[in-house]
This record gives sequence, structure tokens and C-alpha cells, in this order.
Amino acid sequence: MNLADQAAHVLLGLYASGKASPVEVTREILQRIERLNPALNAYCLVDEDGAMQAARESESRWMAWRADQQAQSLAEKAPRALEGVPLSIKDLILTRGWPTLRGSRTIDPQQDWLVDAPVTARFREAGAVLLGKTTTPEFGCKGETNSPLTGITRNPWNLQKTPGGSSGGAAAAVAAGMGPIGVGTDGAGSVRIPAAFCGNVGLKPSFGRVPAYPLSPFGSVAHVGPHSMSVVDCALVMNVMKQADARDWTALPPDPSDYRVGLHDGVRGLRVAYSPRLGYVRQLDPAIEAATREAALALQSMGAVIESIDPGIDDSLEISFGLWVAGAASLWRSLSEVQREQTDPDFRSEAAFGMAMGIEQIHELNQRRGLLGSRLRQFMERVDLILTPATAICAFDCRPAGSAGDYDAQTMLGWTPFSFPFNLSQQPALSFPWSLNEEGLPIGVQLVGPMFGDAMVLRAARALESIKPVQRPHFKP
Repeated sequence: MNLADQAAHVLLGLYASGKASPVEVTREILQRIERLNPALNAYCLVDEDGAMQAARESESRWMAWRADQQAQSLAEKAPRALEGVPLSIKDLILTRGWPTLRGSRTIDPQQDWLVDAPVTARFREAGAVLLGKTTTPEFGCKGETNSPLTGITRNPWNLQKTPGGSSGGAAAAVAAGMGPIGVGTDGAGSVRIPAAFCGNVGLKPSFGRVPAYPLSPFGSVAHVGPHSMSVVDCALVMNVMKQADARDWTALPPDPSDYRVGLHDGVRGLRVAYSPRLGYVRQLDPAIEAATREAALALQSMGAVIESIDPGIDDSLEISFGLWVAGAASLWRSLSEVQREQTDPDFRSEAAFGMAMGIEQIHELNQRRGLLGSRLRQFMERVDLILTPATAICAFDCRPAGSAGDYDAQTMLGWTPFSFPFNLSQQPALSFPWSLNEEGLPIGVQLVGPMFGDAMVLRAARALESIKPVQRPHFKP
């Protein structure tokens, strides 16, 4: 058995039975990182000593649990929810003891790193083994993963292709078996795009469901979410990530439910709006459209009620881009002249667009965003889920930071029209890897639920997974 390729929930079962140990698993994953990361560049920091120490502590807990038959019958004395599960953290998320450089040369790594973000703190409390930090473009500013600090991150399905972004390092690491879970962020598709390009499961939860600190400079479009190679793993890790943290004033009230309960209940009777173009998308890869149709038919075969209907919204590219570059401008204003010269030209271009905007324009965009959100919430009273493509194209060629020219709205977001509307509306949305195109690149489909309907989205994704298990790339460096 190749332990590095096992899902997190499978590892927990192996630990409980004594058939594998966190030390074995962590060592095997670290060896794989050492072997594959030079080609993929998915990790920008690996803490081998810290990971092995955490694995040894988890192994001690599992050994004590297995030895104590009474403890096995008492759930409160069982090892913690992610005891011994290795995972990675995107380099936008604060992690105590590790530099969080955000893909940027403007941040001094030689400082005290004393604070955990909410998700990092919850992972430690749950017994996870933190492997290291995964790459991001500077400040998470685009849908591909390259930066002047860390260079180009590559897709394990094809090293000439991008893994997407901005959580491209997390997605590439999970797809390549360099940790079964990767935590990312999603401000316009930054979890779902890499999930679609790399062939794994990526969830953007309802806004506020996963607490964040500090809050993103890009505001309330930014979400924290997981990558995994299993919908079950996604539910498992969300149970930990969604726990409360008082530092996030935008967080939703605590949700005590277990997302694994009902996960296998299927989709019979669920009303699904099949919307392959959202009513306005003109350019769509025919293979992706065909895959989305296949996924709709699969849901229908399992008892879902499929209706070909669009949600009645207009293209929100201008809104998403405008609010995003306003955030980039805010970041830009915080940098010194020396720091500005060190930034990615793509980020500079975004900031320039934002600096040219007036407060009235930003206010108007927020009003239009509110109208979009209202329309989508009303639409979700008619249906339970929306099914769309995850992206309009498959993974494109890698390119160095700053090589895209003028980083305008079309360059940044025009090729991913299905992702950013649901950042604006704050609804839960999940990318599921449905098939491969003729080049052997993954194709993702997207399931969108009503606000707070994260469990329903996971349930529908699990139904798809029951007939189309997630594939791994046959990657050899």
C-alpha cells in the first residue's frame, strides 16, 4: 500500500487499526515532497523536523488509545479529529513559527511569527501534522501560481501547464500525493480553479463559515477552503475548519453539525438547475460543456430533478474585477517605494487599475453586487443546487510572473466566468473533477448551493464521487 496516496479518512482508519502509523505516513509524504517538489514547486517551505515531531506525538496518542479498550468505547477520549493527518497551509495563512510571505519579496521573513490564523490553530488542536507552506502568486492576486519570490508552480498532470491559482501550490501538492489535505483561499475562484485544473475536490464554503484572521485586504469576497482527493475528506476537514474564532467579526454563528452525517444520502429529489453558461458565457471549451452535461445526467440517474435554467444574473466580471483591484490598490498604498519596485508586474497592473477608481465607483460596484446577491438568493428558493462548469477552459501553459502584459479584467478573470459570481454572492461552491480532456487534463464541474448549504453541496459531490472516483495523475519527475 502506498501510504502517501491514501485519503485522510482512510489514514485515520489505518491508525485506529494499527496497520499504519502517523510516523510512517509523514515520513513517506516528506520523502515524496523531497522527490517531486523540485519539479512541481508546490511547497515554498517544508518543516520536516516539526512534522516528524507532531507525527511522533500523534503516534503516541494512537498507541495509548489502542491499548486502552475502555478509551476505545469513549469518543471523548479517542484521538483528536485529524490525529496524525498530514496537511499543508497556503502561504497567505498565518502559521506560528513559520514565515508567511504571501508570495512577496516585500515581507521580511526575519521576524517573530507568533500567531496562528484560526484554521491553523484549529488544525493543531485537532492533531493534524503541519507539513509546510504551499506557493501562491503575490498576495494571491491571480488565477495562476507564479511570483517573483517563488517562481513558477507546475501542474502534476502536465509540467508545462499551470495548476491555476491562487491556491495552485495547495492543489498541486494534494494531486501529487504530497499531503492528503491542502488549505487554500478563494477570492474569485482561487480554490476551485486549481481544483479543476489539478483534478481534486475544492470547496469555497459559505462566507463566514470558516473564520479568518487577519481579514483579507480583498474584503468579503475572500474565503478559506480545503483541497482534497476525496469528498469525505472535505467534509472531515470542514468539521475542524468551521469551528468558531472570536477574532473574525464576520464569522457566522458556530455550526455544531457534523458534515459527514447525511453525506451518503444521495441526491434523490434534489432540484438542480443545470446552467452550463449561466445565461451569458459565450466562450466555453466544448469538452467542458459536454462533461457538465454528463454530470447533470449522472445526477438525474440518481434521482435528482434536473431543470435547464439560468439564474437570471448578468455577467459580473466588472464588479468582481473592480472590487478586487480596489483591494490591490489598498495593499499598494501600504508599501514603500522600495517595496513597490519588488512586486510582481501583474500585481502592479491590478493596483494601477484600482488606484484610478473613485470612491463613488467602488460604492456603485458594491450596490451592483448586492443586487446580484439578492437575485441569486431568490433563485435558490426555486432550486436546491446549481450545476455549472468549474472553468471555461482547461489548464493553460505556465508563464513567468509579469509576462501576461496588461493585467486587465479579461486577462485576470475572463476565462473563469463561473467562479467569481459566487464569491460576490458568498454562496458555497465546490469544484469536482469529472473527467479528462483529449490532452489528459482534468475537467471540473461546479456545484453551487444556497447560503449556509455547505452540507448539501458536499452531499451532491459525494453522489458524483460514488460513480466517478477522483483520479490521481501518473506523475513521475
